[in-house]
Amino acid sequence: MARSIETDWSIGVASSFTFRFNQLDTLTRTSNTQALVLYSLRRQFIAALNGTTYFPGERYILNHQFSYSYFPDKFWGLGKVAPDLNEEAYTFRQYYVYLHGQRKLKERFFGGLLYEYQRLLDVDRVAGGLFDQQHVTGRDPYHISGAGLSLTYDSRNNAFSPDQGALMQVFVSHFTPWLGSDFRYTAYAIDLRRFMRLYRNQVLAVQAYGQFNNGAVPLRSLASFGGSNSMRGYYDGRFRSKNQLVLQAEYRVPIIGRVGAVGFFGLGNVGDHLRDLNFQALKYAYGGGLRVALNRKERLNLRVDYGWGFGESTSHGLYFQLGEAF
Repeated sequence: MARSIETDWSIGVASSFTFRFNQLDTLTRTSNTQALVLYSLRRQFIAALNGTTYFPGERYILNHQFSYSYFPDKFWGLGKVAPDLNEEAYTFRQYYVYLHGQRKLKERFFGGLLYEYQRLLDVDRVAGGLFDQQHVTGRDPYHISGAGLSLTYDSRNNAFSPDQGALMQVFVSHFTPWLGSDFRYTAYAIDLRRFMRLYRNQVLAVQAYGQFNNGAVPLRSLASFGGSNSMRGYYDGRFRSKNQLVLQAEYRVPIIGRVGAVGFFGLGNVGDHLRDLNFQALKYAYGGGLRVALNRKERLNLRVDYGWGFGESTSHGLYFQLGEAF
């Protein structure tokens, strides 16, 4: 079972498989693959396969994600000002593929190639509603296809729940008709994370994340604010725009045995232009939760969080997920 603000409770089948190519190679982090088929109380259906494979010596790393979704969703309009009264229901169906291969350049540094494909099969929306009024790009079925580059510095000591080290990643992807995309645009992202072990195995984790787009960006590729991993308490997609910037921190405390607790706080904003990522209509999120270690050796946790989002609007909700938020 799983739960988020977007899906309510979901039931289905989920499995997580961890492995190493060489059990004696303790310097290479543990690879993982997760498969799930979920159906939610809101009649949403998701089938997905994703994971990360660390090859011997971490000379190569492969991230992959394949999914199909039938998803009744919500839309409040574009931009940082999207009143609660704007809420409008819509439903989409899509296939999604993401591949990111990395090669070690030197110790802890990796260069990568990535490919992203999305086929939006259907958008069932209100005729004459927000999508039409705001002329939202991608309000009709489309597909995108794009390739890009990445540069990564990764000194984390664990793939699931690190307590030491840092992750710094920069991505750039270009979507073009030359690759079969219906829209031409360029997407940039920067993800900075730091993990610090403090008093008695307590951990402070911090993250700064920015997503920036230039060109004709379709609906499902816009910066989507909120969700189970970022700004918990906000509905994923509560605010959508070309750009977003989020800062968040989490304090993790072991309690007893397999059980731990966390507290988290975040702030961020979205905007059509970089100058819009300012303190006007700034959004905040905070909350706390529990952790239960399913695999103590690999630090794979079940997490239960409750988050509140406030600022231009107020929301809250419960999350029941596998793995840390970041």
